[in-house]
Amino acid sequence: MTVPRFQARVLVRLRPSVLDPAGEAARGAAARLGVEGISKLRIGKAVELEIEAADAAEARSRIELLSDRLFANPVIEDWSLELLDS
Repeated sequence: MTVPRFQARVLVRLRPSVLDPAGEAARGAAARLGVEGISKLRIGKAVELEIEAADAAEARSRIELLSDRLFANPVIEDWSLELLDS
């Protein structure tokens, strides 16, 4: 029997209340390159993974655990999950 495989993307970003020095530096660099009009720029990260699980609910549960404890710092970061059948 083949175990279903799921692809997932977890997007991790700083909470709105947390300063983003990398985003501010990139916004300043964009202005120096002549790109005007950027009023807000925040930098996050994307985690892409493929996981085997009995069903989508189990895959989601396991990825949520990873997101809460490994991919994101829950004190300063939020995350969102996109789960696809592979």
